[in-house]
Amino acid sequence: MKVASYNVNSLRVRLPIVLQWLAEHQVDVLCVQETKVQDVDFPAGAFDEIGYNYVFKGQKSYNGVAIFSKHPIGYSVCGFSDEPKDEARLITAEINGIIIVNTYVPQGYSPDSEKFQYKLNWFDRLSKYFRQNFKPDDPVLWVGDLNIAPEPIDVHDPETLLGHVCFHPQVHAALKKVMAWGFVDVFRKHCDKPGQYTYWDYRGRYPLERNLGWRLDHIMATAPLAQASTACYIDREPRALKRPSDHTPVVAEFDWC
Repeated sequence: MKVASYNVNSLRVRLPIVLQWLAEHQVDVLCVQETKVQDVDFPAGAFDEIGYNYVFKGQKSYNGVAIFSKHPIGYSVCGFSDEPKDEARLITAEINGIIIVNTYVPQGYSPDSEKFQYKLNWFDRLSKYFRQNFKPDDPVLWVGDLNIAPEPIDVHDPETLLGHVCFHPQVHAALKKVMAWGFVDVFRKHCDKPGQYTYWDYRGRYPLERNLGWRLDHIMATAPLAQASTACYIDREPRALKRPSDHTPVVAEFDWC
């Protein structure tokens, strides 16, 4: 079973790239973030035509998450259970016996802003969500744009960028708390090389060519799925296309029927 995560930075703008990528890679499940489209305008028909089931939660111009699956979707839940309303950042679905939690974690803006505290609180809510709804021996995948480079190896200039909202000690501590519940970083299970990134800022000068990147997009798995993982890799090619997202897909493969 092949599962991918991709921050598309506007699904409607990036739709040709997404459809081309799905045709070439034929993943079983694609989780996307930053769809930036309200539900009434979601381009569902394009995915009907290629045989994917889907669930989505969006809002106009910001955030938004969706899951596309070749397999039937057993159930889906949008958002946290602790509050009735929230930004469109989390969607959970059961697919082929796997619980997939697709997240678009808040970026945080700056360490001295309210948005940074919101990010830390969001991680706390997510930690509670996992503890209250699942067990570590359940087959759970936590995927998405987590807006964090977990280790120095995951960012192009760790000394200079330490303290950035996506590479900050408080955010690292928040991530470790969630991971301690029972998650394994599937990419790092299979690859320990530096320079492996999923995000390159539009604003940089030739960021992709110079590999001035961050590994912000992740596939985390509980033990049953981590043990069943056979590969995990980053596909840089979509980032090099015309009108790309500033992110690129990360893909994991599992020996899972």
